[in-house]
Amino acid sequence: MNKSKIRAWILYDWANSAYSTTVLAAVLPIFYAGVAAQGLSENTAASYLAYTHAIGMALVAVISPLLGSIADLSGRKTTFLTWFALLGIAGTTGFALVGPGDWLFASALLVITTVGFSGSLTFYDSMLPDLVPSQDRDNVSAKGYAAGYVGGGILLAINLMMIQQPQWFGLSDELAGTRLSFLSVGLWWLVFSLPIMRKVPNLPKQVSGLKMGGYVRAAGQRIGGTFRDIRRYPQLFRMIAAFWFYNDGINTIILMATIYGTTLGIGTSDLILALLITQFVGFPSTILLGKAAARLGPKRVLIASLGIYVLIVLLGFGMSSALHFYILAVMVGLVQGGSQSISRSILSDLMPPNRTGEFFGFVNITSKFSSIFGPFAFGLIGQWTGNPRLGILSLLLFFAIGIAVVAKLKLDRGKADALREAGGGPDAGAKPPVTV
Repeated sequence: MNKSKIRAWILYDWANSAYSTTVLAAVLPIFYAGVAAQGLSENTAASYLAYTHAIGMALVAVISPLLGSIADLSGRKTTFLTWFALLGIAGTTGFALVGPGDWLFASALLVITTVGFSGSLTFYDSMLPDLVPSQDRDNVSAKGYAAGYVGGGILLAINLMMIQQPQWFGLSDELAGTRLSFLSVGLWWLVFSLPIMRKVPNLPKQVSGLKMGGYVRAAGQRIGGTFRDIRRYPQLFRMIAAFWFYNDGINTIILMATIYGTTLGIGTSDLILALLITQFVGFPSTILLGKAAARLGPKRVLIASLGIYVLIVLLGFGMSSALHFYILAVMVGLVQGGSQSISRSILSDLMPPNRTGEFFGFVNITSKFSSIFGPFAFGLIGQWTGNPRLGILSLLLFFAIGIAVVAKLKLDRGKADALREAGGGPDAGAKPPVTV
C-alpha cells in the first residue's frame, strides 16, 4: 500500500465531513426552518426540506452510474471527484447569501450541494479497492470515517462558537455567525481536499483512443451490462438490496434529526451540542467497530449496529426533552460511522476489482432512488398527520428489512465470485477472509 495516497484518501473524509456535520446535520436544518422558510409553519418547513433532499438524491441517482462507468473506462476518478467536490463547495458557500423567506433559493442550493457532495463520494468510495488490499479495507475504511468525525467535529465546535458567541469573532449576531459558518465549511472542504486531488493520480485508461462522446457511449453500453451482470454476483446484489433499506433509514436520521428536534421544542444550542457529541463519540467508536469487523467478521458487527438503530428509532419516537436528544446523539455516534464504513468495505469486497467505479455507480443510483423514500415518508406522514413522531416511526421497516437480508449473506462466496469474474484480481493472493 502507498501510505501517502491512503493518508490523502482518508483526509478527504476529514474534508467533506464538515459539510455533512455543520451543513446537513446541524446548521442548515435550523437555518432553513428559522430563516429561509420564514413565514411557513414548522411542519411545512420540515416537509419542504425533506422533499428537497429527495430531489437532490434523485438527481445523483440519475447521473452517478454513467459517471462511475466513464471514470472506470477513462481512469479519471480523481478528476471527477475534483469536479463534484468543487460543485459542492460552491453551493455551500452560496448558503451565506440566503435571506429570510428565500426557501426556494435555499432548496436550489441544497440540491446543488447534494449532487456535488454525493457525486464526489461515488468516486471516493470506488478508490478504496484501488488503493487498499482486501484484508486491510475494514480498518482503512473505518479510519476514513473516523477522520471525518474528528474533522467535522472540530469545525462544528468552531461553528457553534460562531453562532452562539458571535462577538468573539467580531460578528453582529447569530445570523452573521451562521453565514460565516457556511463560508468556513466551503473553505475547509476545499483546503483539505487538495491532497487527494494532488497525490492520488488518475488510473490508466481501460479503453484508449476515445473522446468524451465515445466514453459516454461506451459507458452507456456498460451500464446496460451492469444491470444484466449484477445477477452474476448474487451476494453483491443482496448486499446492495439490504443497503437500499438500512442506509435509507440511516440517512433519514442524519438529515432530519435536527429539524425533528426543533419541531419538538428542543433549543438550538442543545441540538447542535448534541450533534457535536455525536462526532466525538463517533471517532473512537468507528475505529473500534472497524477492528471488531476485522476480528469477528463484518456481517456480525453490521447486524449488531443496525439493531442499535432500531432501538434509536423507538427511543426517538418517545423523545420529549433535550436530555433524551443527548442520549440518542451518543447512541448514533456509537454506530453511525462503523455501520457505514463496514458497508463500504463489504461492498468493495463483493465487486469485481476492475469495475468498482461502475458498481459503486450502480450502488449510488439504486441507493439514492431508494433514499428518496425515507425523507419523503418522514415528510409526508408528518404533514398528513401533523405529528412528526409518526414519521420517524416509519423507519423501523427500513432497518428490519435491511437486517433480515444482511443476515442471509454469504460473504466468502461473494468474494470468490468477484475475483473469479475478474480473472483473479489484484487481491487473489490475499489472506482468506474471516468466515461468517
